[in-house]
Amino acid sequence: MKKIRVGTASWTDRTLIESGTFYPRQVTTAEGRLKFYAEHFDTVEVDSSYYALPSERNAVLWAQRTPPGFVFHMKAYSMLTGHPTLVKSIPKVLQQEIPKGILEKAQAKAFPKEIVEAAFDMFQSALRPLKEAGKLGGLLFQFPPWFVPSARSYAWLEMVREKLRDQALAVEFRNWRWITSPEKERALSFLKEHHMSYVIIDAPWIKGWEAPLAVTAPIVYLRFHGRNREKWFKKGVATVERYRYLYNEEELERWAEKVKKVHAKADETFVLFNNCYENYGVKNAKTLERLLQ
Repeated sequence: MKKIRVGTASWTDRTLIESGTFYPRQVTTAEGRLKFYAEHFDTVEVDSSYYALPSERNAVLWAQRTPPGFVFHMKAYSMLTGHPTLVKSIPKVLQQEIPKGILEKAQAKAFPKEIVEAAFDMFQSALRPLKEAGKLGGLLFQFPPWFVPSARSYAWLEMVREKLRDQALAVEFRNWRWITSPEKERALSFLKEHHMSYVIIDAPWIKGWEAPLAVTAPIVYLRFHGRNREKWFKKGVATVERYRYLYNEEELERWAEKVKKVHAKADETFVLFNNCYENYGVKNAKTLERLLQ
């Protein structure tokens, strides 16, 4: 049975860098930070790919700067999950085909189908160097709260699988209806049928903090978002404050047992801490690694 890999949802978070609590003072470059991170963890989630399509050049550099066996997980570009997308982040070659009314906006959610499909192709193509180096893990599709169970949503999930046939896919739902019966059974069955990993989460919007411990694919994917419920739902709060939560040892002890339980049903398990505020994610990842041993 393969090992349980633990890491964080970013190695470039601004508050982590500015806090001076993880990277040595002399480590000041992107290359240096990734190499230093890879000395402590063997997996990471790339957050920047949500805000803009990744470049093949970066994928090459990431593969070169990490040791054998290191695994990158890529968060899907916002357009691919129906989130508001920064129009300026859209590649120029696609902007030429987008209606003028959309181009005049700062953000947009509705795009022509052919543009979305082209973005899927560009997303996958840019990651080819990581795939060829054996360092590409799951492609994370984090859907917004308004992505609710419906025929349209299931059709979108089918498109994701069709466009990314040979990729390991992980799906995170942020609307409670997906994980509440009777829809839960249908959703989990759908993911299993389409070989997509249901992302097990600990998050402020989940009753009792913890989502179902469901295994729908050979790769188990868990994400920890913190439990800062008050600030998560408060208007006007900076995004970084929503993730300002440090799990205590007792909370992680309970999760360690759950992680072992789902790992027994998996080929490989990844645990990513998304409570990216200063070194909170790093500290919690280190603690969970110790508890799992």
